[in-house]
This record gives sequence, C-alpha cells and structure tokens, in this order.
Amino acid sequence: MSATAARLVVLVPLAAAVLGLLLARRHDASDGRGGLDPRAARGLAVTASLVTLGAALVQLVGVHTSGQSRAVDTFAPLAAGELRIPLQLQATTATALIALVVAVVGWAVQAFAGWYLREDDRYGIFAATVSLFTAAMLLVVESADLVLTLVGWEVMGWCSYLLIGHWSRKESARRAALKAFLVTRLADVGFVLGVVVLATEAGSTAYRSVIASYAGESATLPMVLLVIGVLGKSGMVPFHDWLPDAMEGPTPASALIHAATMVAAGTFVLAQLFDLLASSDGARWVLALSTAVTMVWAALLAFGQSDLKRLLAYSTLSQVALMLSALAVAQADEGPGAGVLHLYSHAFFKALLFLAIGWLSVTVGGTAAATMRGGLRGHLVLRPAMFVGLLSLAGVPPLVGFVSKEHVLSAAEAGIAVAPARSWLVLLAGLVTVVLTAAYCMRAWLVLDDLTAADIDRHESDTATRPVQTAVVVLTVLTVIGGLVVLSPLVDLGGHIGWFVALLSVLLVVGAGLAVVRVTTSRLGAGEDPALLVGARQRAFDSGFGVDRLYVALVATPVLAAARLVVFLDREVVDAYVRGAAVGAVLAGRGGDRAHRTERAATGLAWVVAGAVAVTLVGVALL
Repeated sequence: MSATAARLVVLVPLAAAVLGLLLARRHDASDGRGGLDPRAARGLAVTASLVTLGAALVQLVGVHTSGQSRAVDTFAPLAAGELRIPLQLQATTATALIALVVAVVGWAVQAFAGWYLREDDRYGIFAATVSLFTAAMLLVVESADLVLTLVGWEVMGWCSYLLIGHWSRKESARRAALKAFLVTRLADVGFVLGVVVLATEAGSTAYRSVIASYAGESATLPMVLLVIGVLGKSGMVPFHDWLPDAMEGPTPASALIHAATMVAAGTFVLAQLFDLLASSDGARWVLALSTAVTMVWAALLAFGQSDLKRLLAYSTLSQVALMLSALAVAQADEGPGAGVLHLYSHAFFKALLFLAIGWLSVTVGGTAAATMRGGLRGHLVLRPAMFVGLLSLAGVPPLVGFVSKEHVLSAAEAGIAVAPARSWLVLLAGLVTVVLTAAYCMRAWLVLDDLTAADIDRHESDTATRPVQTAVVVLTVLTVIGGLVVLSPLVDLGGHIGWFVALLSVLLVVGAGLAVVRVTTSRLGAGEDPALLVGARQRAFDSGFGVDRLYVALVATPVLAAARLVVFLDREVVDAYVRGAAVGAVLAGRGGDRAHRTERAATGLAWVVAGAVAVTLVGVALL
C-alpha cells in the first residue's frame, strides 16, 4: 500500500498538470478566451491536491506503522556503460512526512488561488503550473535516485520562472522571472556537476550506493558543488537577491515557492546526503558562512521594508538560512533532524502568513505597509491567524516555530564541542536573528492591528470563500499544535532542546518586542509604523542596500562586455577569413569569366581543329 501511495503522491499532481494544460490550450483554441473555464480548472486542481494529500497520508500511516523503509520501483533501471541508474523512489517516515507537509501546502495554495485569481484570464495555466511544481517537489522528496532528484530539481526551476512571471504583461514581473531563472541556473551548474561526480565515483545514482561508496572517505568536492546549487535555489548569499523580487508573482505562487517547495528543497536533499556532508568540513564551512550572513542580513532588511509581502520574502531567506545552518553544525551521530524539523514548521507558518497577507491585500487593496495599516480590524479569521503566524515566526513557545528554532540553536550549541569556530558562528548569528525576527514581527503586528488608523469599511463574508477560510484555519491549527503533537514524535531529531539557550532566546524575543513598542511610542507616537525609525534609509532597505546594482556592476556588466568581445571576435576575426576567402573566389571567378569572354568562339574552335589535325599527321608519319 505504501509503495502504491508513494507513486500516486507524484503521479496525481503530474496528471493534473498535464490534463490542466491540455484543457487550457483546447479551450483557447475553441473560443479564443484566455484559458480553461475557471470553475473546471479550480475543480481539477483542488480535487487533485486533495487526492495527493490523501495518498501522502496513507503513505505516512503505512510506513510509520510498519516501521520499515522500502524502495519503490518506477521505470526499468537504466544502464549507461558501467553506470547504474535504478530510478527508484523511497518510502520512509521522513520522506512520507515531508510529502504530507508539501501536499497540505499544495492543497491550501490551490484552494486560495482559485479565489484569489478568480478573474485572471490565465488562471487555468497557473493552476496547472502549480500542480506541476508540486509534483516536481514531491519527486525530489520521494526520490531515492540522484537522476530523479535532478529531474525534479530542474522542473521546479522552470516552474518558478513561469509562476513568478505569471503576470507577464508587467515588465517588472518579466524581469523578476528572468532574474530568478538566470541566478538559479548559474548555481545549478554546481548542483549538476556534484551529481555527476558522486555518480561517477559510486558507479550508481542510487542514494544508498553513493553514500556507501564514500564510506570512510571525504566527499568535499562533490558536496561543495551540491551546496553551491542548494545556496542558489534557496536564495542564500550571494544568490539571495532574486527571491525578494519573486514577490512580483501572485501571492499563491509566493506562498508555494517560499513555504515548503523550492527554497526548502535543498535542505532535504542535503539531509538525504548528510553522511557525506558531515564528513566534508569544506562543504560545511561554505554552508555555515553563507547561512550565517544570510540569516542576519535578511532579517535586518525585513524590518525596514515598506511592503509587508517583501518583509515576508526576506523572512523566508532568514528562516531557510536557519534550517540550512543546522546541517552545517549538527554532529554526525545526531543527524539532520533539527534542520528538517524547521523545514516542516516553516512550511506551516510561512504558508499561513503568505495566504493571510494575500487575503488581506484583496480587502485593503495592496500589500504596502501604509495601505495595510489597521487592516486586520473586523476580520474574525484573519486576525487570530496572522497573530499565530507572527508569533510562530518570532519563535514564541509553545508554537511550532519555537520548537524547531530551538532545536537548531541547540544543535549549534552541541556542535561547539566538535567544531567550535563553525558552531559559534552559527549560534551567535542565530541569536542575533532571533532578536531581529522578533523586532520585524512586532513591527508587522503593530502596523496590521493599528487601532488608531482610520475606519475601514469591510465585511468578513465579502472577502474569501469557505475553502480559503478552511485552508487558513487548518494552517493555523497546524502551526499551534505541529511542534508538540504531530512533528516531534515522527522526526528523528537526534539531539534535544538546550533549555539554557531556549530560555535565552525567549528572553531575547520578549525584550526585542517590548523594545520596538517602547522606542516607537517614545520617538514616533502611538500607532506609527516602527519602520519609520530608519527614516530616509527605508528606500535603501527596499532596494536591498543596492545589491541589485552590485549584481549589475560585478556580474552583468562584465558578462555583457565579454559577450560583446565574443561577438566582435566572431564577426571581425573568425568571419573575416571566411569573407576573405569568399571575396577571393568571387574575384577569381570574375577574372576567369572575363578572360573566357574575350576570346571569339571561332578562333577557339580553329585551334581545336588545328590541334586534332596535327595529332593525326604525327600519328600517320610515325606509322
């Protein structure tokens, strides 16, 4: 049963994507309208997501009750010379659990998108792309083979380009999609090379064979390459600038990309190969340095954003950095459980926050902080949902965000005994991030729940359909109980929460929140946006402190200059020889033609006849 469920988890959203795209194209051709009938597209997408959710739940129950992991065949194994490619999936407690999390988020996003994009003329295409994106992420999760992982990895990258650029009539959306595609493609070069090196050494692409082939040996080179690919997909420094710009896509796309799919996929891939990562100090240092810088940098930028959707985007960078940092410091005998647990919890509360912000933006007419000021008033579902989501993001006990964050910090604390420099770096960066996260969460709440804002006339019943409200409620409940009831017993965490660090982080959260309130009230007055404390520098926060211009100066400009040089050499040097030979041939042909045309036909014929006569006479004389 679990084997069949594992296949269905991937095949159902894939079938929904293919069918949705075919129906959308057929609808376009038949009546010229912009896509599949929204009701049919919504029914197909939501139904498929519910079936996927059911299959994921069946798989989890089957694997967990049996207590056994198993390989699941897909196609016949492939052989490329000495390389074996088994193309198998795996059914384990860890993969089944994250598949269930992805399925929950996928269902919530599809339910929300059916309402949020109800008037979009390309909604059918969007829903089909979300299904394909979900199938690709689930393939990465369920894969027991590097080739299948790579297929899912690349399909996710392609789908992210389509989802970010869904509103392609906007130049900013097209630019953001292209930026995301180019940056992640560049980093993916490392991922592909890492897969090639691992498979070449093992003679197989199966995870078990790859890990076994490096027993007792360091896999520094391939793991550094894989880490580079993961940093790009996850938006870590120096590949981070594409992710905030991805907010140009519709909010459902943002929730999907930022919650449990693409940006978190690298965490699970590295967790699958944790034995190799643990033996590679070089790869772990690269991971630790990038994540430590990213979590602090992104949390700082989040506080000063003038747009609350971009605030959530930067918080994603910071939280993904936190989950990846756990893999950089976790001891080999403890395993990757702390990072994986934060992946689970982040999926719930970040999907909740994005959907809540999207819902509220429809009500108030935008996601700018000034527009959303006081917007939560009167919302019986949204207000508690946003409150719970922000508390979990800030790491307030006993919510799921607190449980997973403390496991990460405790993993860093425990790692000090083995790798002190790397562990101290992650631990200190994590504690600074705790303060900054609490600060921007408090800022967001003060803006959204501002009681001094002018009255806004709205009615709860006019804002969202029942499926949307159900999705938000489910995510809220999972955020509240997830860490204590659902997740912890199912995840092999290896370590435990260090209560000294936990107490310290709780005090930092409370202190940071109270400081924001007090400083804002004393300097700006009640009801003001705490981000105004940064003053005229808020524009710099919005621009990411000029990193985009730095990309242009250090990357785009040299690349364009190199491209122009290549074009010049191709046209003026390489092509010059070809053109020269062509000109020479033309001139020679014209000269020969002119020489031939200057002779008279009769004269030429006379010479031929004379030659023939002379040959004849010589022959007769010799006889």
